[in-house]
Amino acid sequence: MEAEKIIIKPLLTEKSYAGIQNKIYSFIVDINAGKIEIKKAVEKLFNVKVAKVNTCIVKGHTKTQNTKAGRTVGKTSDYKKAIVTLTADSKSIAFFDSLS
Repeated sequence: MEAEKIIIKPLLTEKSYAGIQNKIYSFIVDINAGKIEIKKAVEKLFNVKVAKVNTCIVKGHTKTQNTKAGRTVGKTSDYKKAIVTLTADSKSIAFFDSLS
């Protein structure tokens, strides 16, 4: 799988902003990607050295909506989150530096 298809987008939350100073970054990744593939993709795209990768699958939320025709029930998509920690001697990712 190509690196551009593995890393979908950065995950920007309050908790992920706190990790930027410690070189801990969060991404939404392809749900079928493994930790080794994610590590290689981040190293290739951002030219950094990755120390470790933690992943978890976030389940989608159920949403209900009341309409004239009755009640409609839907669900948001599941996604995979990767938390990437860089090595101490690695440079930081420039995209996240502009946010902090």
